[in-house]
Amino acid sequence: MTPADIAAVTGLLNAVEIADSHRPLNDHLWIDLRHGGRAGFAGLIAWEPSSVNPVAYCQVSRGNDSWAIDLVIDPHHRDQTLELGKGLLNEAEKIIADEGGGHVHWWVFNSNKTHNILAAQINLKPGRNILQLEVKLPLAQEVLNSTEKISTVSFQSGVDESNWLSVNNRAFANHPEQGGWTNETLLSRLDESWFNASGLLLHFTERPSRQLTGFCWTKLDKLSNPKLGEIYIIAVDPDHHNKGLGRSLTVAGLNHLATAGATTGMLFVDKENAPAISMYSKIGFSVHHEGQAFIGEISPTIGNL
Repeated sequence: MTPADIAAVTGLLNAVEIADSHRPLNDHLWIDLRHGGRAGFAGLIAWEPSSVNPVAYCQVSRGNDSWAIDLVIDPHHRDQTLELGKGLLNEAEKIIADEGGGHVHWWVFNSNKTHNILAAQINLKPGRNILQLEVKLPLAQEVLNSTEKISTVSFQSGVDESNWLSVNNRAFANHPEQGGWTNETLLSRLDESWFNASGLLLHFTERPSRQLTGFCWTKLDKLSNPKLGEIYIIAVDPDHHNKGLGRSLTVAGLNHLATAGATTGMLFVDKENAPAISMYSKIGFSVHHEGQAFIGEISPTIGNL
């Protein structure tokens, strides 16, 4: 994609975010778009002859042993979602097949019958559901009193990358988006304008030797009103599960966001992750909305087997 293409798509995404009060691409896909063509990336744009702006956009991005696709329709052309979606998703399917095929997931915000029709067209079926949870900040005093306080330090660029990647990839070994990160993947996040090292909290144990055992990466949306603070990524090394570190790190991250001025805390969690949802509920989180993933396998093009 050319810089002009990226600018045009960014304009479309901004219009959709304003209309839906929801950002249409997740951070993984957004960064792929910003870089304009990393390995496994394709951006498909639909235009109308009478318009200087795109009316739809479909993105293909390679993940952790899987593929992610997203479909974005201009708010003024949503009566054409079925027609536009069919053409773009067919082309996306062909790209993935030509690249060897594989597991595919397509996240949809507020899915409806049209999305089910489009998904079935490329042999995708309803799969994972993700919940967006929110909590008022600062946290209730009773939550703070019942949570073990742990020590955290801020991430240091040039020092902590290797340890962070080790914990992240162990914790998310089977996760399609968060697992299998490389140093390049991490650096692309650290280069984002919103990144603040003080908001990436690390917890180390000192015995028998100093070891990173978990982290809470926070993200502050300074333009939202009220100000929204997100727990972007949180993880505990698998060797240190069932010690209460997940709750302690969550509370540490939310306290950091509250101190920075956030009045609402937010995070995403898989609907099937009952232990995490239970823990978040006890902190005070409740469901804000639910997203649907359509999943399936796309066979490789004959000759690419």
